[in-house]
Amino acid sequence: MKELASVALDTARSGGASYADIRINRYRNQFINTREEKVTNVTNTESFGFGVRVLLEGTWGFAASSRVEKDEIARVTKEALAVARANREVNQERVQLAPVEAYVDVWQTPILKDPFKIPLEKKIDLLLRINREALTVKGASYCSSSMQFVNEQKYFGSTEGSFIEQNLIRSYPNFTVTSVSKETGKFYSRAAITAPMGMGYEYVDDYPLLEEARQAAEEAVAMHRAKSVEAGKKDLILHPSNLWLTIHESVGHPTELDRALGYEANYAGTSFLTLDKLGKLKFGSDIVHLIADKTQRDALATCGYDDEGVKTQEWPLVKGGIFVDYQTIREQAHILGHKSSRGCSYADSWGSVPFQRMPNVSLQPSNKPVMLEEILADTRDGIYIVGDSSYSIDHQRYNFQFSGQVFWEVKNGKITQQLRDVAYQSNTVEFWNSLDLLGGRQTYRLGGAFGDGKGQPGQSNSVSHGCPVARFRKVNILNTARSV
Repeated sequence: MKELASVALDTARSGGASYADIRINRYRNQFINTREEKVTNVTNTESFGFGVRVLLEGTWGFAASSRVEKDEIARVTKEALAVARANREVNQERVQLAPVEAYVDVWQTPILKDPFKIPLEKKIDLLLRINREALTVKGASYCSSSMQFVNEQKYFGSTEGSFIEQNLIRSYPNFTVTSVSKETGKFYSRAAITAPMGMGYEYVDDYPLLEEARQAAEEAVAMHRAKSVEAGKKDLILHPSNLWLTIHESVGHPTELDRALGYEANYAGTSFLTLDKLGKLKFGSDIVHLIADKTQRDALATCGYDDEGVKTQEWPLVKGGIFVDYQTIREQAHILGHKSSRGCSYADSWGSVPFQRMPNVSLQPSNKPVMLEEILADTRDGIYIVGDSSYSIDHQRYNFQFSGQVFWEVKNGKITQQLRDVAYQSNTVEFWNSLDLLGGRQTYRLGGAFGDGKGQPGQSNSVSHGCPVARFRKVNILNTARSV
């Protein structure tokens, strides 16, 4: 790999580039889908190739190929140089790269069981057992289940002396149970509250999938007789399986510096967190501490180094409720007066250009051992939501509406009954300033997504968001069945 990488780096230098890097990457995916007693799909994909970036007179050039051979690498590097020369004519802002240390290293997702070495029959057997378990519940009509496994094998080399090999593994078991009423024709579904993880097959082995499938079926069936929520201002208690998505949309995206600067706009908008708010805006209440972290164990965006060879790190975005920092890559650091990148460069393919992508962004739990039961006991009139569902947020990442999977009424410190037709509505600053009670570390868990879209041409990033159970005071609750 080093020999191949050196061909690109030497060719770029001889062509006048002040900087160059090459990524030689192999991507493997496995998708398994079942429904009831049938296997509906098994797909294995693999992609192998390389991409070369060059910086010529302050202007980027990029080219890529799936033929990983020395002659092809030399040709593609010359093509990247030609692209840079063409771009130079229209580039009005020369790229300034923050310095980075040179690393020669190997990094591997810490896993116990490689999911790609687990027999297909074992995976299918578990999925069919999940379906059967869900359908033992009276009133459950259908159940589909799936597993997805991802492996990124990445080699990075740069003219600054870095040669880094990484092997990333991610796993995601999932299912959805549906209950159809023969009397009314209405149907309700409950998906698993599993989340994709940066883990091996041990995640599948250890997660109580059969127990949750049965519980999901019972809750889907109960939705037919659940009370439709009364709209109004209520206290809102969110399980991490719901709150992670709110963090993603209202914290993760608006703290991307390219959105704040207006460079990213066509795909899901810019950000209300403009530079004048940095260090000044009371983003949330005093107990709101939100961190970005690409080193967090088991999280999806975790790796040893980003796609510019920057060693990954943890840093605060919101500290004591104050907005204090953004996500950055090497060419953005000087805009904030930073001497180094935060390590947020990522490309979803060897054929894609690396750009600023979201790290794991998480809400820190209380230092006290506060449990869900204590939060419920302290709530007179509220709603407890588990699981994520539909959402909507404006193009400034400010006004939003979120729903969930399962909803429970909380009265005088106790859960009283299951509800339906629930959504909550707020704006980012009002919402985070209403947070008044956090669960402890025991209630903390990771949520996340394999497919966070951004950019044009669009790219997809995997990212996690951790949080504890949390309570927000007097949030606007909507009845979605009665909304126009």
